Amino acid sequence: MNYQPAEKTIADVQADLVKRFTHFDNWKDRYKYLIDMGKTLQGLPDEFKTEENRIHGCQSQVWIYIEEHDGYLFMQATSDAAIVAGLIALLLKVYQGRTPKEISEAPLNFLAEIGLIQHLSANRSTGLYHMIKRIQSEAQARI
Repeated sequence: MNYQPAEKTIADVQADLVKRFTHFDNWKDRYKYLIDMGKTLQGLPDEFKTEENRIHGCQSQVWIYIEEHDGYLFMQATSDAAIVAGLIALLLKVYQGRTPKEISEAPLNFLAEIGLIQHLSANRSTGLYHMIKRIQSEAQARI
């Protein structure tokens, strides 16, 4: 894993994501972009696919492994569902290489700006909520 702190601010990363998503005129293309983001996940070694790392509340199989290195949090994640993998990749773009305090205080209104919240199924919205909650609670526990 690359243990480099994030270079851009969370606000800059979120603004960039909003720009990228709103570049597409329709949701078919936005979903395709989200799925492509999921394909960039590095994969998660089997030893981290544990019950402790599994996200409960997701309909699909999702695991997030979080470790702290020099005061920054780094994550690896995977899912068996393409759109869910994209959602994880989206969150990692925002949260990867941040301090626990940055993660805890990060507003997530960019998800509404993208229009993602309104376009996800109820099950995927619940899963996204549980992924965010897991990352934020891990960060909170390390402050």
